[in-house]
Amino acid sequence: MAWKIWIDRGGTFTDIVARRPDGSIVVEKLLSEAPGRYADAAHAGIRKVLGLAYDAPIPPGLVDEVRIGTTIATNALLERTGVPTLLVINAGFADLLDIGRQTRPHLFELDIRKPRPLHTRVVEVSARVDAEGRVLTDLDETAALQALASARADGIAACAIALIHAWRFPAHERRLAELANRAGFTQVSTSSATSPLVGLVPRAQTTVIDAYLSPVVRTYVASVTSGLDGQAAGSGPSDRPQLSFMTSNGGLSPPHLFRGKDAILSGPAGGIVGAAEIADDRGPRR
Repeated sequence: MAWKIWIDRGGTFTDIVARRPDGSIVVEKLLSEAPGRYADAAHAGIRKVLGLAYDAPIPPGLVDEVRIGTTIATNALLERTGVPTLLVINAGFADLLDIGRQTRPHLFELDIRKPRPLHTRVVEVSARVDAEGRVLTDLDETAALQALASARADGIAACAIALIHAWRFPAHERRLAELANRAGFTQVSTSSATSPLVGLVPRAQTTVIDAYLSPVVRTYVASVTSGLDGQAAGSGPSDRPQLSFMTSNGGLSPPHLFRGKDAILSGPAGGIVGAAEIADDRGPRR
């Protein structure tokens, strides 16, 4: 048997619960940011429960699994520290997410203060299909590529693509994603792959959030993964812990599938799942 380690990486504190090979439990708490002491709280927490120095390698095969819930994406969304994002949408719909819908906390309030959109710029493309998939307007690839290249040259790194009826007919979105990759975007999210919903507003909102946050999430995941991969010289894949991340729906995701849209409630979801398990074990139903 090997160690199993579960981590909640918050904005201020990181909590670690670990089960030793003998079945006993150990709990630790660390500051999530401690410059000069350790680079990453998750790595530091793992080493602390194992009784290792913060810079010591983890012996191969000592840890069986590591599960992490994190507020990295939550904090990036609240603090507006995601990456500059371009929204690509049908011609005539540039202000769709600015207008949004009538769902708001105080429906009859006259002084409506909306949060600033997450996207930095909008590109309208002349592509349109109807509800049956018939092409009403062909995609102008030359104009689209020029607009994409211009946005990328201005430092916009992420691209969110959301077109009318693309949840069912995604061909134009997929082609635009190819053009965005050619233009040099490091993050491209299409609504048909990210959130295939009928309604364009929620689908576009989710796609923008995914494009805005995924680079932040990917950077953190790469940091955690590389720290575990380099645990000791000569170790192979079978010696490394099985790493997974808590998603907003309370499930677990492997590192390569963990993305912005799934990470917004990664930290809080763990608390809900834990509370439900405790209630089920102890008897309360409300």
